[in-house]
Amino acid sequence: MRINRRTLIRTGGAAMAAGGIGGTVKAQSSGGNLPPHVPEWMQYQGQPYLNPAYGTPSPHEADVVRRSIAGFVTDTAVASWTPIHRLHGIITPNGLTFERHHGGVPEINPDEHRLIIHGLVDRPLIFTMEDLMRFPSVSELHFLECSGNSSTEFSEKSSRLSVQMSHGLLSCCEWTGVRLSTLLDEVGIKPESKWLLAEGADAAAMTRSIPIEKALDDAIIVYAQNGEALRPEQGYPVRLFLPGFEGNSNIKWLRRIEIGEQPWQTREETSKYTDLLPDGTARQFTFNMPIKSVVTFPNFEKSFTEKGFYEISGLAWSGNGKVAKVEVSVDGGSTWQEAQLQEPIISKCLTRFRLPFTWTGQPFEVQSRATDEHGDVQPARERLIDEVGRNALYHYNGIQGWKVAENAEVTNANA
Repeated sequence: MRINRRTLIRTGGAAMAAGGIGGTVKAQSSGGNLPPHVPEWMQYQGQPYLNPAYGTPSPHEADVVRRSIAGFVTDTAVASWTPIHRLHGIITPNGLTFERHHGGVPEINPDEHRLIIHGLVDRPLIFTMEDLMRFPSVSELHFLECSGNSSTEFSEKSSRLSVQMSHGLLSCCEWTGVRLSTLLDEVGIKPESKWLLAEGADAAAMTRSIPIEKALDDAIIVYAQNGEALRPEQGYPVRLFLPGFEGNSNIKWLRRIEIGEQPWQTREETSKYTDLLPDGTARQFTFNMPIKSVVTFPNFEKSFTEKGFYEISGLAWSGNGKVAKVEVSVDGGSTWQEAQLQEPIISKCLTRFRLPFTWTGQPFEVQSRATDEHGDVQPARERLIDEVGRNALYHYNGIQGWKVAENAEVTNANA
């Protein structure tokens, strides 16, 4: 059938009445602005820019923001969660990238900032920001996840209703900088080198020990994110980025790298960021973020508006490589269907998955289960808790369930 203005007018009402996708548009729009009427925003001259100095989102997107929880906000220590349920594709805008800092955000003059590399090296060197930017650069897409992301799901009953607050300590960006291995070639590391200590220039002097193998593999000294300089809360002017490693090890405001033979056993890798086991022992240096996924639609804030066709959608990621497969269950884990993975599929990067779904108005529970290229499978929540107990705080990657009620309200199946 030929599509023209007259055809749309004649058939549009019938399509909406039939309960198709157009019905949703009708329910959410004022009739005077719908075709064939001329919408009000076409009847007057618009503004040249909403913000001529730096672009800002539409006012209609004002609720797409990072969110914090009172217990995580003090005068200096802050955590804020990315609205992963309101984003499209896999890239997190700079202004929505999750953040966590322990001693406030330092105000650093890049002209006065320096990075020193010393210790077991032939030539200790100090680099200015200009020096770093003169080296050959790389730009790569990778996720960044706090190792405490989803930690509330270890509890017998979760306190998080929304996917933002249960899984939103997660972002994915294009990171630009110089390979750490390039700088280590400049200083010449000694054969007995096994570890490095990375130190930040914040008031907490955040420090972590990193295996030299990671430094020589894919570590990046980053000065740009999504095409612009790092934001202050993301480590401006320079940070360490370790693809696939837990967020705390990606030291922000990087000022010093010391090469040594053994880990330094700092506060952040002894009293914190270790995995407590049921027998009282703790795993240490469990850097890699394990295979994980989560459904982001339907969600607590945006669900089905009527019966009919939708796409269940979500995100999957692995600190060990590429996502190979994501399965979705709409019956609480009894049966599974393989979802479509949306390109690009990149190592240590978020991968979006989609599954066609027709909602009949009946309640159900939706889950996702991811597998990476090495065959590691996201575990059931009960199996993970049996292994590590309920006192654990880090590296939660259990299968997440969301219950959808007859009125389309979405709640955490673990609540």
